[in-house]
Amino acid sequence: MNSPLVVPGQRPSRPAWPVRLRRLLATALGTVALALGAVGAAHAEVFPTPSECAALQAKYPQFKGKTLVNAVNPHTPGYETIDPKNPERYIGFDIDLGETIGACLGFKISYKPVTFAALLTTLQSGQADIVISDIYATEERAKAADFITYSKVFDGVLVAKGNPKKITGIDTSLCGTVAAENTGYVEVPLIQALAAQCKAAGKPEPQIQLYDNNQNCIQAILAGRADTYINDVNTVDSAVKAYPDKLEKALAVTIPYSVGIAVPKGKTDFRDAVMAALVALQKSGAHTEMLKKNGLPVENLEAPRLVLAK
Repeated sequence: MNSPLVVPGQRPSRPAWPVRLRRLLATALGTVALALGAVGAAHAEVFPTPSECAALQAKYPQFKGKTLVNAVNPHTPGYETIDPKNPERYIGFDIDLGETIGACLGFKISYKPVTFAALLTTLQSGQADIVISDIYATEERAKAADFITYSKVFDGVLVAKGNPKKITGIDTSLCGTVAAENTGYVEVPLIQALAAQCKAAGKPEPQIQLYDNNQNCIQAILAGRADTYINDVNTVDSAVKAYPDKLEKALAVTIPYSVGIAVPKGKTDFRDAVMAALVALQKSGAHTEMLKKNGLPVENLEAPRLVLAK
């Protein structure tokens, strides 16, 4: 936007716009600023990078000085969420991890917030360069992207206080109940697969309500629209902490997956660079410090491995 001409030593005059017009313009500009901030959000903490990073930047100079886009679904406390103190900033373990991997390899990170179901399609379309957003690395998802794992997966079963439906996990206790889940979550087909068992037991099959983010799933239980929400145990624990009088965790279950970083298929040099940086961060202890800072169990850490399509 061009500035008004200012004569040296003279105070610039304010345009004589009507008060209502100035207020409308200020509101519009504020909305635009927030929208821009959502894509290129302010950075979280960058942890000190280990000495190996200098060698990695020399080995992979093609990434140095660039700004790469991370597609995120910023609604998972502890992992990635909007800073309640600053709506233009993202915070969480995945944000810290991405920023520090970038620092190790010499690139910066900007963000593109999308629904969970759109994370991999955004990557495939070239609108994002990487996905670090608490996404489970499965063989099915590996058809769309290559994954580098970094965390073990334990699911929690969130229910209303007192667990009135006596839900005990992804089993026949879900027959006749309503589960709130995110579109694209691995738990969806696991719950759907219970239909035959429920029918054999003479019980109605479980129903699933699909939402775009974790907070909407949690609100579905609070509003009485759903009976349970099954997802990452840390997300469930966070919900119980936020609503201790209304929610509880029925139990935690082991899921045969890992959380991973998704990178575009065919870009093996980038995949190898990110994996090498992740190995260096784990070796230096920075990964463990990020978990502690964001209130996540250190036992969640997993040695990096590739999950690729067969």
